[in-house]
Amino acid sequence: MKMKGIINMKIELLGGCKKEELEKRIQNVAAAGKLSRFPGNVIEVLDSCDDYESNLKLVKRIIKMGHKSIIEHDYLVFAFCDTTPIVEQTLIGYRLTSFTVKSRREVDFRTVGFYIPEFRNENGEIHEQNDELKEEYGKHMKMLFNTYADIVDKDINVEDARFILPYCYHDNFIMGVNARELETMIIALRNGKLSKIPDLKEVGNELYKIVKENVPYLVPNLKKQEENLSTGFEYLESMEKRPDIKIVEKTNMISYTPDADDVVLESSIMYHYQCSRDEAKEILKNIVKKDKDAKEKMMSEIMHKSERRELEQVSFSFQIPISLAILTHLTRHRMHALLVPEFLPMWDLKNYITPESIKAKANDIYEEAVKKNIEIMERFKSLGVYEGDLVYFYLGNQMLNVITTMTARNLQWVCRMRCCNKAQWQIRYVAKDMAKQVKEVSPLIGKWLGSTCVTDRYCGEGRECCGLIDKLLEMSN
Repeated sequence: MKMKGIINMKIELLGGCKKEELEKRIQNVAAAGKLSRFPGNVIEVLDSCDDYESNLKLVKRIIKMGHKSIIEHDYLVFAFCDTTPIVEQTLIGYRLTSFTVKSRREVDFRTVGFYIPEFRNENGEIHEQNDELKEEYGKHMKMLFNTYADIVDKDINVEDARFILPYCYHDNFIMGVNARELETMIIALRNGKLSKIPDLKEVGNELYKIVKENVPYLVPNLKKQEENLSTGFEYLESMEKRPDIKIVEKTNMISYTPDADDVVLESSIMYHYQCSRDEAKEILKNIVKKDKDAKEKMMSEIMHKSERRELEQVSFSFQIPISLAILTHLTRHRMHALLVPEFLPMWDLKNYITPESIKAKANDIYEEAVKKNIEIMERFKSLGVYEGDLVYFYLGNQMLNVITTMTARNLQWVCRMRCCNKAQWQIRYVAKDMAKQVKEVSPLIGKWLGSTCVTDRYCGEGRECCGLIDKLLEMSN
């Protein structure tokens, strides 16, 4: 197998870089800052911001006062070339960003190449055996990619083969972000605990270089930031020793809004009739007296509205066991409160999953590669390699526990996407588990959680439809 050479990552700002584009972007931000205190309509205020230097000075002064909402009107789109999935997963954690990522389900990754860090010692200085460590690391990563290729060659789809890929492979994606979120991101990557991981710090530095030329009003604040490596868990760790990591067996609902069905229905009545909750309860009782199926009919209307704001009044929290390979399938849903464990301190590499297709056709080479990966990581650790440089030994099969809270509206959307037979199998199991557990405590909401073919007898996949909709329609007739 031929591997690409080791390529340095590249980050490029897509558009907004030319002089006239930059001036227009700053004009928009300045107008947003000027609007609230100056006479005239928004177009007149915008026209009055006709001097670049004055606009830049105004924006800097306003954000220095702490009024940063104005810079949310400056939106930037970046291309990330040959970074790592560690970068991707970290940045996707910023909820106010937008992403398009190269699919690992559809693309063969055997020749994408991988990232090699400069290995450091426990003091953060270049390790005395850095050159030897890099050579051994490179050979090991090529072995893992060869194993991936061998698995694919055994007619196992790339969707399952990717579980053996190390988390240092070259990753490519596009990110859209407003300037306020970008500022937060750069500070965390360059000066916060994320800077312990080399490619994350490298990304922060590259973004800072771009900002200096293209988002000049952010520079003063970014310059004065001091290093803050606090994890936010110092007190907890001082009081209780970290236990062994145990991956939960299945998705578990850990909390939920009591009487969620009634809360949604009563919210709908209060919202529409502008009445108190007591009145809404009474109205709901009266409707049910007139029609025993009233609650189900009302919930059906709510679940099929375009806004569905009533569904945001209730929530469900879950602890979910999931692999690194599939984590993005959950993280990319922007509007839920997701807690993903940080890459440091290191997790237990022995907590991993093996796809059934690999167990059937390539289990020996898969297990051998996993075992070797753990051995090499432990060897590097015993040599005093800085923990932040060991994260690239994570494989896609690494299991972790995440926690999330979703409103019923968001949960409906996730289930529509992830309960589909075309969804990746692990995230499909998770979504179906969530839907099942919600149905047990909120049967009316739960009735409309699932793929659209099941809940609405509709499929939007066109030619790529799995065929289940035809069977369901036939059963209905």
